[in-house]
Amino acid sequence: MQRRMVESSALNSLGYDPTTKVLELEFRDNGGVWQYFGFPSAAYEKFIQSESLGHFFTTKIKGKYPELRIR
Repeated sequence: MQRRMVESSALNSLGYDPTTKVLELEFRDNGGVWQYFGFPSAAYEKFIQSESLGHFFTTKIKGKYPELRIR
């Protein structure tokens, strides 16, 4: 999946595939890349428009969607 760089203290990059509803995040602290499954397109739009990607991740994504570390 192609990711784009973002300005965030928590994330380096993010990508989203609306067909499969997979969100992919690369974290700044350890360089880990995680995928989150069943992530709705509407939630992705709210995520990328949020004031803080890290806060949105912590409160709206982490622990709420099936996840898999891919790197």
